[in-house]
Amino acid sequence: MRIRMILRAMTFIATWMLASCATIGWSGDTGALNGTGWTLSDLLGQSLLPDRQVTMHFENGRIHGTDGCNRYSATYTAEGGKLRLGQNIVYTRKACEEPVMQQAEAFLGALSKAGGFWRDARQLVLLDANGDALATLTKQRMELASSSWWVTAYNNGKQGVVNVLDGSELTVDFGGGGTMSGSAGCNSFTATYVTSGQGINIGRVAATKKMCTRPRGVMEQEGQFLKALETAAVWLLDGDELELRTSRQSLAVTLTATKGPRAQP
Repeated sequence: MRIRMILRAMTFIATWMLASCATIGWSGDTGALNGTGWTLSDLLGQSLLPDRQVTMHFENGRIHGTDGCNRYSATYTAEGGKLRLGQNIVYTRKACEEPVMQQAEAFLGALSKAGGFWRDARQLVLLDANGDALATLTKQRMELASSSWWVTAYNNGKQGVVNVLDGSELTVDFGGGGTMSGSAGCNSFTATYVTSGQGINIGRVAATKKMCTRPRGVMEQEGQFLKALETAAVWLLDGDELELRTSRQSLAVTLTATKGPRAQP
């Protein structure tokens, strides 16, 4: 009887350990990170700035994202729960407010110390060489369906990418059934869309036929914006920022997730 109880206990422990490994164990090869995107949710127990997202993406041996102020990029390898970044982390050099710069510096410092990782379906934890947590990140949404956006800039087909006119609002809503809609500044529009991985195909755009005079140039902007939408072939999501690019990787439209009135440039 005693031996039977011991065997049952051992079986229970083994089953628990296997279940734990399946849900919270190390995910240790490069494929466990490739094609994933994350948003910073904890940095060494510090309070994060509420209006500055810090992001991280893993793609084909490169890691890239934003530190809340500047964009960064580096090479990486991941194997057996170990994470190794290339010696040089490349980043832009825009100046931001001091609290933003301090948080960015702390994040890049943690990133440079990363020696391992742990992840499950929702979270990624960066670990130092001793296995202590440096930063925790939350899985980023990786689809367009059921999302809404303010347009911040668009390709006018002449001078390149220009900001939206003051006094006008351009919006895009991606429905869950392959239909998109929004405001082109004066008229509302609809179109179909299909995504495959990071590719997107937007069908012919149909718009209402109103005429508007304010702000000045709004009708020209509308025509250029709708044409730019139809050129989109690639979508890239980084936190609250979305880029639609052409098949040649030129910017077509840039957007930010809707959280209230659009901030004027």
